[in-house]
Amino acid sequence: MSNNAQAVHLIELREVTKTFPSAGGGFTALNHVDLRLPAGEFVAIVGKSGSGKSTLINLIAGIDRPSSGEVRVGGTPVHSLDESRLAAWRGRNVGVVFQFFQLLPTLTVVENVMLPMDFCGTFPPAQARERAMALLAQVGIADQAHKLPSALSGGQQQRAAIARALANDPPLVVADEPTGNLDSHTAESVLELLAGLSRTGKTVLMVTHERDMSRIVDRVVTLADGKVVAQAPGAAHHRETRTEALHA
Repeated sequence: MSNNAQAVHLIELREVTKTFPSAGGGFTALNHVDLRLPAGEFVAIVGKSGSGKSTLINLIAGIDRPSSGEVRVGGTPVHSLDESRLAAWRGRNVGVVFQFFQLLPTLTVVENVMLPMDFCGTFPPAQARERAMALLAQVGIADQAHKLPSALSGGQQQRAAIARALANDPPLVVADEPTGNLDSHTAESVLELLAGLSRTGKTVLMVTHERDMSRIVDRVVTLADGKVVAQAPGAAHHRETRTEALHA
């Protein structure tokens, strides 16, 4: 894939099918999905429970593999990497944010953020700690750095999880129901934080049950029965388009 094509489509799925074994002989979570997503957008993946949303982002993040079809991220054929190359690629290219934070309870917040850097060897220890502190400041919880996760509120823990996802400066951040365990006010602040990441050039892909995401995201992708049934630009995309037109 050329650099220009990569700039246009960071994520490209071709004829992707994912089937899980079941008592009835197999459940098809994704069914011949074709999807192309540009770099630098905040994308919401929506649909009913069981529509294939989490499966879709797990395949894009290299957490799972397709049964058939191709998954490319930034030109890398994620579907064909072996386990060791996949782990190395994911560590440097994808930041993952979960609904239940998944911070290690025995490490301080700053140590949790340093973990991906330690795992990938991307920064020496002193620099890793400095970077982790800077990321915690970016998400607004630098004052919580030396506490254990249990001492933080849900919203603070999710902010720490976002800082951890950014540790190795990945081009792609995937978030699976990142606001599902938060109250509405805290959820809104986390959504604003994710939107801000896309404005700095990150591609943010979020699975959500929230009804009206079009007001804050650049694109809404709707799944039903394992298929992409709709794609629509969000209000953020329209705002950016208008801003570009004004400055043209």
